[in-house]
Amino acid sequence: MATMTGPLDDLLRARAHVADPGAWRWNVRRHLVPVREGLSREHAHRRNAWLSARASQVLRERDVLLGRLNKLSSEVLVAADVETVAAQLSRLLVDIEHHAQRLHDLAYDDVELEIGGSE
Repeated sequence: MATMTGPLDDLLRARAHVADPGAWRWNVRRHLVPVREGLSREHAHRRNAWLSARASQVLRERDVLLGRLNKLSSEVLVAADVETVAAQLSRLLVDIEHHAQRLHDLAYDDVELEIGGSE
């Protein structure tokens, strides 16, 4: 997931919205599509009981992130203050990266349990 957010993160930091806000808005919107698709593709795997609470939490977190992403995707085209939208999108990308790390941690714990990790 972090690689999908890289171009968007660069676009948000480049401050291109100062020179040409219209083009910046559409570029940001275009770069949000693969981020949304990546989040939408996540699904619950069958897990052991001790991981199911964490898996449910990760899915709820994903739904909240998708909601924020959908809201900001609309706002980026119409908001008068693009600085605020850019800051909110930057924060969202950080939260998505943290979410991806939790997802990787969950997958690691699941595999560790399968191969007989620490007891």
